[in-house]
Amino acid sequence: MKKYIEEAEKVLMHTYNRYQIVLEKGDGVYLYDLNGKKYLDFAAGIAVFALGYGNPEYKEALKAQIDKLIHTSNLFYNVPAIEAARKLADASGMDRVFFTSSGTEAIEGAIKLARKYYYKKHGTADSKILAMNHSFHGRSIGALSVTGTKKYREPFEPLMGGVLFADFNSLKDVEAHLDNKICAVIMEPIQGEGGLYPATKEFMYGIRKLCDERDILLIFDEIQCGMGRTGEMFAYQKYQVKPDIMTCAKALGCGVPVGAFAAVERVAAAFEPGDHGTTYGGNPLVTAAVSKVFDLFHKEQILARVNETGPYLYKKLEELAAKEEKIIAHRGMGLMQGLEFSYPVNGIIQSAMEKGVILISAGPNVLRFVPPLIIEKAHIDEMTAVLEQCIAEQSLLYT
Repeated sequence: MKKYIEEAEKVLMHTYNRYQIVLEKGDGVYLYDLNGKKYLDFAAGIAVFALGYGNPEYKEALKAQIDKLIHTSNLFYNVPAIEAARKLADASGMDRVFFTSSGTEAIEGAIKLARKYYYKKHGTADSKILAMNHSFHGRSIGALSVTGTKKYREPFEPLMGGVLFADFNSLKDVEAHLDNKICAVIMEPIQGEGGLYPATKEFMYGIRKLCDERDILLIFDEIQCGMGRTGEMFAYQKYQVKPDIMTCAKALGCGVPVGAFAAVERVAAAFEPGDHGTTYGGNPLVTAAVSKVFDLFHKEQILARVNETGPYLYKKLEELAAKEEKIIAHRGMGLMQGLEFSYPVNGIIQSAMEKGVILISAGPNVLRFVPPLIIEKAHIDEMTAVLEQCIAEQSLLYT
């Protein structure tokens, strides 16, 4: 592994502080490095591998599509894209879908659609977008522009103009920022990178009401919190609040590079041929994966499983938080939860990895738990036993 890591540091751009292991294969909820060491995975490729590693039906669907056709461009129709779009529309309650190659691209498309809708309605392009403080929507210029965390934005300014920020879960602050130039409000129903903060019901209902009253579009970023992670297919369905535009990616394809944005008909109609495009988005290979993911979610009753294991994980983390004085908060829902500590968590992550458990952070002081959705209670017990050991070791350093 050392040889490969040294080579990587020579040829790859240093945009990540990677953990010092080289992963080779996966099976179920476990990963293996080049030396054969086994790791219980509570990161799922940052909430991507909802179905775990090596699902045979998923693999066969991809292999079969490779033998048929991988790419055509969007100058032609292809059957997997049509089937995947229908399944996504049905699952989300949206009407029309645009497939992208990533979550960031989905955000870019959602921003463009909102601005085009405003342009067609008002005949002017001087619209603004209201985003949330501490949000994260991606690393391209447009997505960075609506990301409410200064450390991500500042090195790349000036960014896209016409973006305002309000406090998450504060209806009063949101309303104070609204005027007739706001074309859309964009938010995550559960802030991920910002520290695992769920929206309150009052905030979600209030945002929807404000947008309805002023004909402002509501965009929900479901890239991390969607695709079953909360126990509903999309987190907004947990609140029974429907957006005008939604974005998703990550577990949408369970490993292949695919994202999407979808919209209700009246909003989607703002786009005309030439307004938006993509070379790879919606190609037969990735949409064959998307289509099979929806089939497997239904066949394997993934939502029911999350609604059983999510509360169990919550209970175990609550018990841990009650015992450990250095844990100052526990937040989240379903299989998207976080523990906030009074000290940086990188030491816990390193210690857990040495003991064969993969954890990741959401900011310097928050442990993030986003395992494959096929995780079982025994796996949760295994993880929490290791985590308790790691916390005991690290807490001694911060007494």
